[in-house]
Amino acid sequence: MRMVLDTNVLIAAMRSTTGASHAILLAIHRREIVPVISVPLVMEYEEVCKRPGLIPHLTSAQIDIVLNQICSRAEEQRVFFRWRPFLPDPDDDMLVELAIAANVSYLVTGNLRDLAPARALGIQVMEPREFVRLIQTP
Repeated sequence: MRMVLDTNVLIAAMRSTTGASHAILLAIHRREIVPVISVPLVMEYEEVCKRPGLIPHLTSAQIDIVLNQICSRAEEQRVFFRWRPFLPDPDDDMLVELAIAANVSYLVTGNLRDLAPARALGIQVMEPREFVRLIQTP
């Protein structure tokens, strides 16, 4: 199963080893799901994850290990078109563009309110706990 992972889910996964966000990170590690990434998204992951104090128990090198692990299991997709402006927060537009370019059905986020308009394009926008239930359903 392929999906686009919003940065806020990745942050939550690295801040706590409990909860749905971390379960998604483990599912990526076990190759049960495939995150679809783009260069701009990975750059955002790195920039946000390394903000001082955001993930205080991990060093920059440890964050790099997690990001490298995600990238090693991900599918890279280039985006050749833009749908901007589409969402209330222009920084989130790249997630929708990536999902469309990769023909991915799932966009996992902790920010349903701002990403909900993507549902009009056929993308299933869901919170981590909902996505975990989906991947655990036989």
